[in-house]
Amino acid sequence: MGIVEKIKEIEEEMARTQKNKATEYHLGLLKAKLARYRAQLLEPVGKSSGGGTGFDVQKSGDARVALIGFPSVGKSTLLSKCTHTASEAAAYEFTTLTAIPGVLGYEGARIQLLDLPGIVEGASQGRGRGRQVVSTAKTADLILIMLDATKSDEQRRLLEIELDAVGIRLNKKKPDVVFKRKTTGGITLTATVKLTRTDEKTIRTILASYKLHNCDVMIREDITTDEFIDVLIGTRKYIPCIYVYNKIDAISLEQVNKLARQDHTVVISAEQDLNLDYLIERIWADLGLVKVYTKKRGVHPDLTDPICLRTGATIEGVCNGIHRSLATNFRYALVWGKSSKFAPHAQKVGLNHPVQDNDVVSIFTK
Repeated sequence: MGIVEKIKEIEEEMARTQKNKATEYHLGLLKAKLARYRAQLLEPVGKSSGGGTGFDVQKSGDARVALIGFPSVGKSTLLSKCTHTASEAAAYEFTTLTAIPGVLGYEGARIQLLDLPGIVEGASQGRGRGRQVVSTAKTADLILIMLDATKSDEQRRLLEIELDAVGIRLNKKKPDVVFKRKTTGGITLTATVKLTRTDEKTIRTILASYKLHNCDVMIREDITTDEFIDVLIGTRKYIPCIYVYNKIDAISLEQVNKLARQDHTVVISAEQDLNLDYLIERIWADLGLVKVYTKKRGVHPDLTDPICLRTGATIEGVCNGIHRSLATNFRYALVWGKSSKFAPHAQKVGLNHPVQDNDVVSIFTK
């Protein structure tokens, strides 16, 4: 029996099993097995595969955004409108057959927008080159799920299932669980909160099914069995996601209003250029980046070429963004902007000073 058949068998058994306190333990075991088989399915079988076009697109710019959706939802049209990159768009399905990158400019920042081929149901198991598509999505800093506003919400649910099956967790944070292997001493399980969605017996059984008999586990939040399995596997990607409903020009105003009020959702019409500016603003906000401008002594700051860093970055990150050797020869920095204690005047700071969006930094070396 192949891995796909084994996965299907476990999924069928899970669907048959009633969810209650008595079956929690059995379901936990099935979930652990399912996660293990899915991990095996994603691993490459041979050392090298035959020809064909791969999706190895070099990461460029300050961040990467992946466009995912079923065929003919308007991904290529959106890429063409936002980045001025020619991506073939037509009225038939599967127009795009490989990953097409484009660069989206936002206030000096460069964001790589990746148009991936349309995926079909069963993509996580390899149907329609789907495994390549969803694996490429794992390298993104943000995922845009393109949906057709004229179709049902079933399309959204199916795409979430496919991404979940390959270990992509949308709009979720990594569970606050510390897991350490050791050579002897058995299992030490500590929970600082009351566990209401799983129990100690289930956790110990899952650890045994993964042949983990000596480890320390510290649980700091009320997690589910699925979240604990995610921590054990350790290859899960927690990626922010925006659901983009396209073709709103073809539905009523009431439907547009209903869709727009959902969490993590933006409504657009790529063909009619409706709401595209707001979508770009949301992409920037959800990426969680800050722009920092540099200033040479006695010269006005260069406001055309910012250094883009993750929120919470420090002056050390700014130094590394300019040149690696800058941090080792660092003496002090002057900062103007939101992070300066004496704004609008400059503050003299060290390497550990956190920077904020639109700060101006002048670095002095030894």
